[in-house]
Amino acid sequence: MRAAALLAVLLLTSVGNFETQSCSSQNASPSPDQVFATTDGVRFRVEVVVKGLEIPWSLAFAPDGRLFVTERPGRVRIVDIGRGTSDVALTLDDVFAEGEGGALGLALDPAFASNRLLYLYYTARTSGGAANRVVRYRESAGRLAEQTVLLDGIPANTIHDGGRLRFGPDGLLYATTGDAAAESQAQDVASYAGKILRLNPDGTTPRDNPFSSPIYSYGHRNPQGLDWHPVTGDLWASEHGNIGNDEINVIDRGANYGWPLIEAAQSMPMMRSPIVFYNPSVAPSGASFYRGQRFPQFVNNFFVATLRGTLLLRLRIDASSRQVVGQERLLEGQFGRLRQVITGPDGYLYFCTSNRDGRGSPTSDDDRIARLVPAS
Repeated sequence: MRAAALLAVLLLTSVGNFETQSCSSQNASPSPDQVFATTDGVRFRVEVVVKGLEIPWSLAFAPDGRLFVTERPGRVRIVDIGRGTSDVALTLDDVFAEGEGGALGLALDPAFASNRLLYLYYTARTSGGAANRVVRYRESAGRLAEQTVLLDGIPANTIHDGGRLRFGPDGLLYATTGDAAAESQAQDVASYAGKILRLNPDGTTPRDNPFSSPIYSYGHRNPQGLDWHPVTGDLWASEHGNIGNDEINVIDRGANYGWPLIEAAQSMPMMRSPIVFYNPSVAPSGASFYRGQRFPQFVNNFFVATLRGTLLLRLRIDASSRQVVGQERLLEGQFGRLRQVITGPDGYLYFCTSNRDGRGSPTSDDDRIARLVPAS
C-alpha cells in the first residue's frame, strides 16, 4: 500500500501539480456571477448563504432543512438557508476556546426528526485543566438543553484536538481526537488521544470495538475529516500531518496508522500507510463524499476542505481498490481557509470558511457558509 501512496503522489504531480499548495490565506471574494469549471466540464457558481459567523467548525443539516453550525468560541447556531440568517441555539459557559480548542464537532442523531437529539464535541475548562468531551443535547424550538455527558477526559491542548463527529451507517457515533501535542499518546491504547473513537448513541462502548473501549483505530496525529464511501461503506479520513505529510486514510477496525513512529512514505510492520499524502501541507480539515443529484459527475467523489491550502480538494476514488485515481483543486485562494464541506439535502455542496481563526485574512463578510450550485 505504501507503493500505492507514492504512486498517488506521482499522479498528483502529473495532472496539475496538486501537491504544490499556496501558503497564503488571502481570498478574493469572487462575484456571485463568476462561473468556475472543472477539468471534466462541470460548471458551477458559488452562492454565499450566510455571512458574519465566528470560526464555524462543523455543519449538519436537520431533516427539515435547518443547518446546525458550531462556532469555535463556544456556540451552536441554527441557520435559515432561505433567509440567510442564523440564531444562537446554545452558548457554552465552560468552553476552553484557546488555540484550536472550543466548540468543534456536531452531529444529529439519525432519528433526529423524532428524538431531537444532537451530539457535540467540545473542549471544556475543568478544575484539572482543559479536556475534550462528547455531550448530547435535546433541541426544542431552536434551543439546546438537557446536556448529558457521554464521554469525558479526552486529552486536550491548544493544538491537535481533533474534534469531528459523524454517525456511521452502522448507527454508531464516531469521533476523531488529536494527540494533544503529546505524540506518544497516539500509540497508547489506554489513552483517548490520537484516535478515532466509536460509541453507541448513549455513550457506551459497542461490543465489537477492538480494545473493549471506545477506541476504534489509533496512531493518529490530528484527524479532522470522516465519511463513509456510499457504495462500499469504507471509512475515509483526512488527517493533519507534521510539517506537511497530510494524509488521506481508509480506516479499519483496530488498525494502527503509525503516528508518531511513521508518516507519509515511511513504513513499519503492522502499521497502515496513507492512501495519499501531501507535501507541502494543505492542512486538510472536514471531508465528505458527494451524495447529491445536482452534480452527477461529483457522485461518490471525496471532497476535502483545506485550511493552509485555501482550496477544496476533489478526489476521484476507485472504490474496489481503495485508491485515489484522480484529483482536482477547486476554488484555490477564492475564499481563504476552508474548514468543512458537506452535501446538503438540496443536492448542493456546502462549505464554510475559517478566516477568523487567527491564521487567515478575513474580509468584512467572514466567516461564511457558501454552496456550489450548477451554472448553465
